[in-house]
Amino acid sequence: MSIHDLPALNAALNGLATVLLVLALVFIKQGRIQAHRATMLAAFGVSCVFLVFYVAHKIAVKGVHTPFGGEGVIRQAYYAMLISHILLAMAIVPLALITLFRGLKRDDARHKKIARITWPLWFYVSVTGVLVYFMLYVWFPAPSTLEKRRLGAAVPEVSLRAFV
Repeated sequence: MSIHDLPALNAALNGLATVLLVLALVFIKQGRIQAHRATMLAAFGVSCVFLVFYVAHKIAVKGVHTPFGGEGVIRQAYYAMLISHILLAMAIVPLALITLFRGLKRDDARHKKIARITWPLWFYVSVTGVLVYFMLYVWFPAPSTLEKRRLGAAVPEVSLRAFV
């Protein structure tokens, strides 16, 4: 695996977090507290792994920007989604930690109160993380990105072993 593979891996981790969040919601609605707890801990773990690989990718590419190839209303929609994704992703970190801590302490009333805010925001961030990947790398890559990828020159090949 190389640094070039990290955006796809990160999208997969976001997708897995989304699935785990939905399962956790189903479990709590069914009153299956232990299953809910285990699934939410898994979602948190997957999100932590995502964060490590995301930061590793940003360090490895040394700030090289991947341009968006879409135009018109697609471009506006992409940037609106990207900005909301980034802002809410920053908010999710403390919200998820507080929600997780309250749940583990079985402070059920306060956990439920904050979880009603945290869950939909976390879900949105996970889903839009996948959408950002597809819009940037699959559906609307910039011609320069495609050419660099074809030539293997977008980012120097770096082994992930340097980060592990």
